Amino acid sequence: MALLIAFPVAWFAPLMRAGLLPLFGLSEISVISGLQSLWQSDVALALLVTFFALFAPYVKTLGLALVHFDLLSTRVKPALSLLGKLAMADIFLIAAYITVAKGIGVGRIETAWGLYLFTGCILIQLFLGLLSPRTEKTATDLPQN
Repeated sequence: MALLIAFPVAWFAPLMRAGLLPLFGLSEISVISGLQSLWQSDVALALLVTFFALFAPYVKTLGLALVHFDLLSTRVKPALSLLGKLAMADIFLIAAYITVAKGIGVGRIETAWGLYLFTGCILIQLFLGLLSPRTEKTATDLPQN
């Protein structure tokens, strides 16, 4: 349940600090500030990133909580697992951006505490998914002869 609070904090926390030249100050970039920039330039990409960064991890967290409290069937676990994989794709995207930006050497990028918080939330969520009850075969799921 703590992830339901930690995810929104991670969305607004600084993921990285970036600047064009080493002499100037660094701007903090968060998930939300990145999405705001995307909405102005590329709406389709903004929708995709919004789904990966916000909706997929949050819906998976809600689903896992409902499964753990026996308010949702364990048969939704494969769908929740897929949502977790989609959310993890966002972490890889951020890591790729940092690697490319550092490799070009034009500006300066420093990772910030929000990146670790966001990554931690995703990894804890994946771990909780592994601890979730397995899907059980019911009489209606078995093949009928």
